[in-house]
Amino acid sequence: MPKAYWIAHVDIHDNETYAKYKEANAIAFAKYGARFVVRGGEQTIEEGHSKPRTVVIEFEDLETAQKCYRSEEYQKAKQIRETVSTGDLVIVEGYDG
Repeated sequence: MPKAYWIAHVDIHDNETYAKYKEANAIAFAKYGARFVVRGGEQTIEEGHSKPRTVVIEFEDLETAQKCYRSEEYQKAKQIRETVSTGDLVIVEGYDG
């Protein structure tokens, strides 16, 4: 069964409050076995448009990634994030070719 990923592109408007979101989301991520592959490192945009921060989080499978997003723990963290950032989030199944 292929892994699954959250891929997020984020524009943060308040770093101090966003740090609280990161503390809060750690609860859900630990519960669902999330592993950060990319967490806001330096990036260059070669084509198209993106936001300043990119995050890629790996999960065991698509079902686990979706459960994490829908969990009470993550939804509480998300409420913090939504007040201080804008972004796009895709949950995608990996390629297991």
